[in-house]
Amino acid sequence: MLQEALREINRGSAEIIDNERIEKLLTSYFEDGKTYTVKAGFDPTAPDLHLGHTVLLQKLATFQKYGGRVQFLIGDFTATIGDPTGKSATRKVLTKEDIVKNISSYTTQAFKILDESKTDIVYNNDWLEPLGANGMLELASTLTVARMLERDDFSKRYASNTPIAVSEFMYPLLQGYDSVHLKSDIEIGGTDQKFNLLMGRQLQKTYDIKKQQAVLMMPILEGLDGVQKMSKSLNNYIGVTDEPNDMFGKVLSISDELMWRFYELLSTKSLDEIASIKSGVEDGSLHPKKVKEDLAIEITARFHSNELAQNAKAEFDKVHSKSQIPTDIAEFCLDGELWIAKALVECNISPSTSQARRDIKQGAVKINQEKISDEQLQLSIGEYVLQVGKRKFAKLKVN
Repeated sequence: MLQEALREINRGSAEIIDNERIEKLLTSYFEDGKTYTVKAGFDPTAPDLHLGHTVLLQKLATFQKYGGRVQFLIGDFTATIGDPTGKSATRKVLTKEDIVKNISSYTTQAFKILDESKTDIVYNNDWLEPLGANGMLELASTLTVARMLERDDFSKRYASNTPIAVSEFMYPLLQGYDSVHLKSDIEIGGTDQKFNLLMGRQLQKTYDIKKQQAVLMMPILEGLDGVQKMSKSLNNYIGVTDEPNDMFGKVLSISDELMWRFYELLSTKSLDEIASIKSGVEDGSLHPKKVKEDLAIEITARFHSNELAQNAKAEFDKVHSKSQIPTDIAEFCLDGELWIAKALVECNISPSTSQARRDIKQGAVKINQEKISDEQLQLSIGEYVLQVGKRKFAKLKVN
């Protein structure tokens, strides 16, 4: 059982520091029933999570399965500073109002994956604000500027004479102090957080809390393009709050190669089950499309329900396999003769008229299921079904 647990915890990880400590914690759990704490921090920079964020949640759920108690840390104090990780310039900080708004939906989304009875929601404002000026100065004295400039993003900005706010130096220290206050046994985060995660180990030693947390880093999940990291700003994401049909369709749109990455980092299937599925695809006994559909159903069911996931599959088959129009699409009513590019924007299926024109040139736009090529087309009085790509539809009535 111990070895199986260690395999699942190591699954998909990019790097683990102090694996021996993790093994000791698990051994203590299996032999004596002793639990341990696993910390992960989430800055409330946006109200909704996407599947890239849930990579950490999946790993936290695995730890819960094997005796871990999760410290789900909302960085409501550190968000007012702004995490400089990976940033080439000082990041705009959030207001208290933004933070309160964004926090409200986090836990609801997180508990689609985590066991609420084994999770402690904690807010670092509770201990960082009372730290005060003396505490902050004491914390700042634990690290030199030279050591801070070893961090890659800081060193690049310093070399290029790009401003670095002194407050940004405080961010990794404050994240590290979270581990001091919480006395975390393990902290997990993305590979881009390595400097901050190690700061927790260092400060636990500095403040002599009689333990140093192990660190487990997960890779950054690629987005739908399979190249860049999943990000809302890059529009290559699958949102946790996406509608079932959209979520199912987006998962099916990923490449076969990326599918295995999703299985490893997001699926609840065991490593042995995934290996068996992969062997089936390789020997031809399983079709990649069926395997991808199963993954899409699993992910959609997790955030909605199995019934809605099955309905999404049926709708997808109806539209894409049989070239039919979706059952439920938005309807719009506009007045006067209308330029097609303007119509696509007004119907919320194209972000701009320039993008609409590009889509028309590329043959991605259909009217009443017929592909169009005239980007100057004017829509006269009548009813139309507009389509961009495979998933964006709208009904339009022009008066």
